[in-house]
Amino acid sequence: MKMSRMSNFNLLPMPLAKMNFSLWRSLVPAALVLVAGCSSQPAKHDVSSTPAPPPPSQPQQSQAAALPSPAAAEPKLVATPVDTAGRFPAPASPSATEPKDNLPPGLAKPPAPFEGEGWQALFNGENLEGWRETQFAGHGEVQCRPGLILLKMGDPFTGVNYTNQFPTMNYEVALDAARVMGSDFFCGLTVPVGDSFCSLIVGGWGGSLVGISSLDGMDASENQTTKFINFESGRWYRIRLRVTQRRIEAWLDQEQLINVDTTDRRISLRPGDIELSKPLGVACWQTSAAVREIKVRRVTQPAAPAKSAM
Repeated sequence: MKMSRMSNFNLLPMPLAKMNFSLWRSLVPAALVLVAGCSSQPAKHDVSSTPAPPPPSQPQQSQAAALPSPAAAEPKLVATPVDTAGRFPAPASPSATEPKDNLPPGLAKPPAPFEGEGWQALFNGENLEGWRETQFAGHGEVQCRPGLILLKMGDPFTGVNYTNQFPTMNYEVALDAARVMGSDFFCGLTVPVGDSFCSLIVGGWGGSLVGISSLDGMDASENQTTKFINFESGRWYRIRLRVTQRRIEAWLDQEQLINVDTTDRRISLRPGDIELSKPLGVACWQTSAAVREIKVRRVTQPAAPAKSAM
């Protein structure tokens, strides 16, 4: 049997019913005020559980400094020039952009034929087979170019040595030599003379001296072989040196410059690093030089009568 709330209320004893009704009358207004107050105040957050947001200004500045601007990040496009026909130019060849030692145009002149017979080549024109760089202190670079050997300027010497057997007497050696750059000797040709050695200096002592170093202890600038020639840079000169019993002879192109009797003469090298050129070597002094057509042949006698002072 169902009863209404009023009937349940009526079943309570009268004093308790009055007190219960009075309690409800006092609690309802208080509950309404509490509800209204809670709804009108903003919600409070727990500071300890929610991290505080960072200040907006400083992180934005550091982020802007760390990230490149869109203009800096984008690759720049460079317009490629075209000709009037709308064609793109061909890529530049390495020879046009890379630095290269250009030899004087006069060195492209072909060599003159050698006079006489029996000449044997000591330089093959392709590599340094049979030769080695002379270990001068401060020597420059030695390069083998097609048909020639380039001796770059040293401090002071640059040169090459022949490494195979070579006669010590009754021979004639010849070569083409040119001054590429500099103002001192471009050919110091060191050769054996029996048990001794000497050097034919071409273009020394300021660029013009020719002579034999040394005779009786006097170098090319002090003895009877001293000559002065006005040499041109970038031009080949044919140099020949003949060594026979009691005679040393030398030619520049077709002109004989040295013809000295070596009887009772002391033949020696000028003291110093030039001794590293023994037994056969070619060197230059504070000058860039080029040599080619290095040849030798056997002879039995001098080419001309001796002259006491030539």
